[in-house]
Amino acid sequence: MKASKEFIFGNEIPWEEVGPGLKRQIMGYDDKIMLVKVDFQVGAVGQLHEHYHSQVTYVESGAFEMTIGDEVKVIRGGDSYYIPPHVMHGCVCIEAGVLIDVFSPHREDFMDSIPNS
Repeated sequence: MKASKEFIFGNEIPWEEVGPGLKRQIMGYDDKIMLVKVDFQVGAVGQLHEHYHSQVTYVESGAFEMTIGDEVKVIRGGDSYYIPPHVMHGCVCIEAGVLIDVFSPHREDFMDSIPNS
């Protein structure tokens, strides 16, 4: 599998619209890890879903009502969370912001949006 460049400049990475009020940038990856920046507008929904990847996310800014399994908490800029494989999760944006997602291994389903991947 191809890996990303060593140096990645956000202003050179295209944003991909992935839903109403929701867009992402695939920032860095190889076959073992992937970093994704996700921009949310107020009211945007990260639909409940699950996947076999481990995920850790840093809340760069904004506020989100986050569901992980049976727990729901409000998270804000500076917070973080971990999602084990196969656990249902999703969020609703209550204050516009950005999430920084890290997946292991990389998300194969995101690779089609990367030019020349």
